[in-house]
Amino acid sequence: MIFEGNKARELKIAYVGGGSRGWAWGLMSDLAANEDMSGDVYLYDIDFEAAKANEIIGNKYNSCEGTKSEWNYHAVKTPKEALTGADFVVISILPGTFDEMESDVHAPEKYGIYQSVGDTSGPGGIVRAMRTIPMFEEIANYIKEYCPKAWVINYTNPMTLCIKTLYRVFPEIKAFGCCHEVFGTQWLLCRVVEEYLGKKATRDEIKVNPVAVNHFTWLTSASYQGIDLFPYYKEFCEKYKDGLPTQTDNNWMNNFFTSQDKVKMELFRKFGWIAAAGDRHLAEFCPGKWYLENPDRVYEMKFGLTPVSWRKQDLKNRLERSRKLVSGEAEVAIWKTGEEGINQMRALLGLSDLVTNVNIPNVGQIPNLPLGAVVETNAVFTSDSLRPVMAGNIPNEIYPLVSKICTEQEAVSDAIAKRDIEKIFNAFASDPLVTCNVSDARKLFDEMVDNTKKYLQDYNL
Repeated sequence: MIFEGNKARELKIAYVGGGSRGWAWGLMSDLAANEDMSGDVYLYDIDFEAAKANEIIGNKYNSCEGTKSEWNYHAVKTPKEALTGADFVVISILPGTFDEMESDVHAPEKYGIYQSVGDTSGPGGIVRAMRTIPMFEEIANYIKEYCPKAWVINYTNPMTLCIKTLYRVFPEIKAFGCCHEVFGTQWLLCRVVEEYLGKKATRDEIKVNPVAVNHFTWLTSASYQGIDLFPYYKEFCEKYKDGLPTQTDNNWMNNFFTSQDKVKMELFRKFGWIAAAGDRHLAEFCPGKWYLENPDRVYEMKFGLTPVSWRKQDLKNRLERSRKLVSGEAEVAIWKTGEEGINQMRALLGLSDLVTNVNIPNVGQIPNLPLGAVVETNAVFTSDSLRPVMAGNIPNEIYPLVSKICTEQEAVSDAIAKRDIEKIFNAFASDPLVTCNVSDARKLFDEMVDNTKKYLQDYNL
């Protein structure tokens, strides 16, 4: 890496999971659209052919309309090739396949347990973590060996446990987890500003203080140009307590990734603090009878249960999209992802300053959660530096909910690190979504573990 004036050249980015047909394409677009960085991206994936396809697609961006910087993409067969000398490491992997995720999400339904996402919390999130944590232990060791000074950006879920693992294996690692859920709440607050203040706001103008854990993040302050938005948001939640009229009832139930923010607004009306994630995630951290008791309750709350069959079909669509991009039947194009990854890189290179939400270990930024637990708060990005913002305590009103989730995540992390099946099961049976009796919880756990045993070779099963 070299600097020429206010530009960084010859950067090396290693992409673990470089065969991605989602996050990788977004990164390519964001890199091409930036003006002050350029270099090489090394794509490593256990599916080398997928990485090779992304090499071809990525290099097409150099002649794409609107491209402002040149990046050369290289598919490689080993982590050593990808990571050696890397300035940044991006991780976005699917731990297992959608067949395993199908079990994670749908096996619990026979016991009356419903999950809207199933990749972070609940029975699905815990079993997914059993697959994911050993993979991240391996990735952490590779980073320690080949690029110990690199900044590591993780997008993989379960986010909290991935980051926890990276730091457990390599305490000196410079890693953080990125999630866009808070961004969605900032955009919602832009609507509040327009409706009550009569002004058009952009997301970066909404200043917030996020606290808690990934996908169950809350805002303890929110303002626009120094104006406290809480009073206006209170009125907004009362006005739209039956859900935002942004889509028809027929349409929103057919879009498995959307909601009408009814859960989010009900949580504010219950507790007085702004829940800062999408309804599909928020529902999974609350007691199971609140919002996920059955599909009728989900329908009433106007969010969707995302079936894995939809994800499988979407993958087929993305594979076809990849084929067309490689063959030239379709052309690459620059589009705005809304992610912060490129801005974070720029700030860490000293090209700008940035304050945004990230997931990192708690060093006191949230005093009433355990030290070392991975939490989500704002952090200040400057040249080769990431400093958490002291966000303050979790408010008393939501502390019981958040602390239970945080301590469960700590228990799951410790149990999987030790490959202790009984301790993993204890956490599983105690999860807020596991509403069946202990005997049925055991049957469910054993079935789900058996369904994913291909990826649990180092457990004593």
